[in-house]
Amino acid sequence: MTVGKIHSLETFGTVDGPGVRFVVFVKGCPMRCLFCHNPDTWSMDGAIEMTTDEIMAQFEKNRAFYKNGGITVTGGEPLVQIDFVTELFQKAKKMGVHTCLDTSGVTFRKDKPELIAKMDRLMEVTDLIMLDIKHIDEAKHQRLCGQSGIPIKEFAKYTEEKGVELLIRHVLVPGITQNDDMLFRLGKFLGTLSNVKALDVLPYHTMGTSKYKELGIPYPLEGVPALSKEDARKARQIILQGIKETRAILKK
Repeated sequence: MTVGKIHSLETFGTVDGPGVRFVVFVKGCPMRCLFCHNPDTWSMDGAIEMTTDEIMAQFEKNRAFYKNGGITVTGGEPLVQIDFVTELFQKAKKMGVHTCLDTSGVTFRKDKPELIAKMDRLMEVTDLIMLDIKHIDEAKHQRLCGQSGIPIKEFAKYTEEKGVELLIRHVLVPGITQNDDMLFRLGKFLGTLSNVKALDVLPYHTMGTSKYKELGIPYPLEGVPALSKEDARKARQIILQGIKETRAILKK
């Protein structure tokens, strides 16, 4: 039985997939996004070790509340612990539970057969993927996250091949991702994916700054103002326009 490195559990999550959900926050992430509000999940240090049976036992305690929801694994980056997540989702599916993976896809490598085999097994038991696309431009993605964005795009294409539905998340940050041209480019890319079923544009907030202080880490975006839901709504419309135009072209 696989043991997971867990940060925390949320028993009544309402923003991590459809319905009311049991949310598992795992530890470990190779990304260092400047706007990350969970820096306490980057390292495996201080993790709570739990087996998949222990997780599902916790789920069962309040299962009646999850009849229109399910279980979500987020982080951190869940794909860092792909064996654990796969085993957990396999057990969830045997119990008829909806499974959702909240990931950046950054660990994907299309030229690694062993990894692809693991990904294939995970996709078989994943109902929904919430895919965080941080920035559509490669150079800016590397500056923003400390990692290439190419594997993320390749992962998105892979999920289309596997027929797993995507809910796209994109954080709108002043001076970084709040750019009409970049938003439209993101829409054009998403328009090439037939499995994108929903789009959430999340306005940048500063609620994670206290965690940086607790950890003794300088906050990278100190002084950057939070954005409003209206800013996010406008950005979403630009992305949707890019999607619409691309899909129209592909239909010709």
